[in-house]
Amino acid sequence: MEYSKEFKQALSEFSPIEKDRLIFRLLKKDKLLSKKLYFELIDPETTDQKRDQMEENVSEKLASAARYIGNPKYYLSTIRTISAEITEHVKVTTDKFGEIYLQLFLVKKILENNDKLNQQRFDSVYKLYIYLINKIVRALLLIRKTDEDYWLEFDVLLSEIDFQIHQNVYLEKLCINNSFDFNWLKSENIPDHLDLIIKDLKSQGFLR
Repeated sequence: MEYSKEFKQALSEFSPIEKDRLIFRLLKKDKLLSKKLYFELIDPETTDQKRDQMEENVSEKLASAARYIGNPKYYLSTIRTISAEITEHVKVTTDKFGEIYLQLFLVKKILENNDKLNQQRFDSVYKLYIYLINKIVRALLLIRKTDEDYWLEFDVLLSEIDFQIHQNVYLEKLCINNSFDFNWLKSENIPDHLDLIIKDLKSQGFLR
């Protein structure tokens, strides 16, 4: 929504007390904005510290959720909730590095449970695996747009994920069946036009 000059002028004419009341009223209705302003204005913790906390949070919650791998709907729902918390962290802190790193970390930690995942029926884990493949693809698209100085850190996670995928029979086959190229799991090998490749794959019904 764009604001007219008249509207902006009207707002500027509010008294300090009126502006304060308006701000607090808006903050009560927008918790995300409230957290963002708190972080930017007075939070003593840095973005890196927030990211470290989120990493610990992801590890702890996935360790707890691993007990419910046999309940695929609940397990995937829990993962989506954790992913949403990562998204909130990114919106609050504007952590572009963390947007990629934490989502890849999430995938890596999930696949550390391959022993349990490999015991599940394919139809039980299909939605989870498609979700994970799309998570990886999303991260690859973002990596391609980041400074190459960060690629080495991402490659550590991508290498671990690559290894874990090949330790999971169903996931490996699903990647192959959806035309996922394992060479992409190294930053320098991500195609410049990956977005077009993915768009074409989805138009053909893959990655769904």
